[in-house]
Amino acid sequence: MPASTDDRPSPLALTRRARRADRLLAERYPDAGCELDFTTPFELLVATVLSAQTTDVRVNQVTPALFARYPDAAALAGADRAELEELVRPTGFFRAKTQSLLGLAQALVERHGGDVPPRMEELVRLPGVGRKTANVVLGNAFGVPGLPVDTHVGRVARRLGLTAEDDPVAVEHELGALLPRSAWVMASHRLIVHGRRTCHARRPACGACPLAALCPSYGLGETDPQAAARLVKDGPPPR
Repeated sequence: MPASTDDRPSPLALTRRARRADRLLAERYPDAGCELDFTTPFELLVATVLSAQTTDVRVNQVTPALFARYPDAAALAGADRAELEELVRPTGFFRAKTQSLLGLAQALVERHGGDVPPRMEELVRLPGVGRKTANVVLGNAFGVPGLPVDTHVGRVARRLGLTAEDDPVAVEHELGALLPRSAWVMASHRLIVHGRRTCHARRPACGACPLAALCPSYGLGETDPQAAARLVKDGPPPR
């Protein structure tokens, strides 16, 4: 289990652990990066909203037709609700997501002339946009350092003893203090892919983990190297 707040290492030791973990994950997952397909900040924002409670692969199957029909905020703001619902239906929770997309597009048109603002404080005021979504857009569309924390990032960070927090914003701040700003975006991608492929929620592949030597939670999952290797999931299919 992750270390308690009473026996956590010093801030210096945690910083060293976090940065070594990031280096090791970079070696293990050189393909890590944003797995949502996009060509503009608007497309990434919409795709990120759609990615809630579904896979990036599923979103990428939906967005080509969606963006062909509604290529910008103005077009999406005027979308027919029933038509939009059918387009996003495969991503699940399609009625709620349709409502979020319509509100988001209308707010972009009314407040920002249809453009996606490149600032956290303005992004999080948009309907359906929280810090995680804002950080995804800032880091991947605008090159602004951000550290999106999803369930994978939070789980892996806690297992590594880098945080004891459950709240994503608190995890974001604690991890951000351990890593240089220039590393935030890619560190998030690497933690996500590690959580998806190796450090699974129910049965982590400890025996096949590149972080085994520095992880205080080693042994939580399968430690036999061969058995653990069978638990490791492949990466996304080629595009």
